[in-house]
Amino acid sequence: MIRLTNRPLSKPGRALLAAGLALLGLAAASAPAYAQVAPDPRIPHADYANPALWLCRPDLAVNYCRVNLDATVIAADGSTTIERYVPAKDPPIDCFFVYPTVSKDPGWQSDFIPDFRETDDVKEQFARFGKVCRQFAPMYRQGTLTALRRNVGGPQPVGEKLPDGVGGLNDVRDAWNWYLAHENQGRGVVLIGHSQGAAMIARLLAQDIDGKSVQSRIVSALILGAAVYVPPGKDVGGSFKNVPLCRAKGQTGCIVSYATFRDSYPPPAKTLFGRTRDGMRVACTNPANLGGGAGLAESYFVTKGFLNDAGGTTQPDWINPPQPIGTPFVKTPGLITTRCIESGEFDYLALSVNTDPRGKRTNRLAGEIVRPFGIDYSWGLHILDVDHSIGNLIAIVAAQSRTYLARNPTPRP
Repeated sequence: MIRLTNRPLSKPGRALLAAGLALLGLAAASAPAYAQVAPDPRIPHADYANPALWLCRPDLAVNYCRVNLDATVIAADGSTTIERYVPAKDPPIDCFFVYPTVSKDPGWQSDFIPDFRETDDVKEQFARFGKVCRQFAPMYRQGTLTALRRNVGGPQPVGEKLPDGVGGLNDVRDAWNWYLAHENQGRGVVLIGHSQGAAMIARLLAQDIDGKSVQSRIVSALILGAAVYVPPGKDVGGSFKNVPLCRAKGQTGCIVSYATFRDSYPPPAKTLFGRTRDGMRVACTNPANLGGGAGLAESYFVTKGFLNDAGGTTQPDWINPPQPIGTPFVKTPGLITTRCIESGEFDYLALSVNTDPRGKRTNRLAGEIVRPFGIDYSWGLHILDVDHSIGNLIAIVAAQSRTYLARNPTPRP
């Protein structure tokens, strides 16, 4: 018996499956119009008509945004309820997502074949946006964790780097242009990215969208865990000439951006995040309170562990005494408060855990990256940038969608 799962087949596995189907006389009947095989990772440009190049796209037979996102809601007293996730049936806007650095492929850049690291990240950081938008998430040849970790004693990546102009931003641009040509049809779209993915979104926005006619279709951009620069006291004029920061929940055509640090461990001198430069400040827009000041975060955390194999600390039991949790996510109302901080040469989102000594819900929150020498505070809570406020981000997009649609009635696909 041939058993199909959502886990991508290896290259030999694909060949074996194709041979098996041919022997059964099913190849002609089962073959899609487009060969769903990942292309050679060395080609200059990939054809994003190929479904194999997408993790999420509305027409995919295997769509990694269509997953179980149910959450156990844990109150401070330890009591629980179940929140069932229900995606929108016919969302009027789109979301285009570029995932962060997750690949552990052995080379400098990843290939086009997803494994659990890409698919789990989509589940954690993007799938829940199906409540408010149609979802598009392309594969791209990103710089790998293997390449990143060589700087902290990891092995040297195998092979040579791809030539300039191959992979990375160019893949994201090719996917974006294919989406515009074949799927957008004049609809509003939210750009979303985290870390390396946020850097890709920022460059795409600056080079291909800012000041051009397509800017009118941008509902907003969520550039999370990567720097957006603005002049001191201004909301526009640094990284982008015509795209301001979001300062109100229903504001459209604007940017939400921040980098997260625990309130008790602000950015150290060697950090990569939140550092000002060239007379510019780093944008911090608090998703829990865009107008300024502190706000309660609406968090959805994975029940067990954090971003797969990122080296993060292990989350303690959510309830004391421990109880089994049968959903893939937990929601923790009132546990976290966030606030933007400007301090010296740093701008960042400070995360506070609201402890309750009498409560039965955890008062601890893991999330730091751990090295052989201990916690690496220079990364702050980078791997939780999306999780800690994803509910707020979705609410922002929902409000922006209503504003945008009131001004721009959207054609249906």
